Amino acid sequence: MSLVRRAVPADIGEVLRLRQVMIDSLAPEPAPTAWQTESRPALRGRLADPDGDFAAFVVDHPDRPDALGALVVGTLEYRIGRTGNPHGIVGYVFSVATDPDARRRGYARACMAELLEWFRERGARQVMLTASAAAEPLYASMGFTRDTEPSMRLYL
Repeated sequence: MSLVRRAVPADIGEVLRLRQVMIDSLAPEPAPTAWQTESRPALRGRLADPDGDFAAFVVDHPDRPDALGALVVGTLEYRIGRTGNPHGIVGYVFSVATDPDARRRGYARACMAELLEWFRERGARQVMLTASAAAEPLYASMGFTRDTEPSMRLYL
């Protein structure tokens, strides 16, 4: 029996907490959390839609009832097809976090495996993510390679 399950609306507080754990792990100092209040309605709707293009997979914390030990979140996006992905469905992994008290137990790997299967079942033939240096060995062990395509960003 798998420890991994799909996150539901009741998990929203813990999903946001673990997202903050991930954000803080990438910043030199803890980031503000005010964004969480505004993001709740949209996130609640996404977590409540099992047939949508958004999925969060979690493992319950083994030592703390009502807490999550790990979180992996991804979305599906359509792009015009191309060689290697003629249907144009691309998976994006954008939030992977493990509670500091639950690390080194394989929870993030198990959640990633579930998310990758979810992508496969929905026709994605390509999955993209941004890897921190600390997480890169996990992703490489699952078959991810460095992307050679440059990316740029614009904040609106």
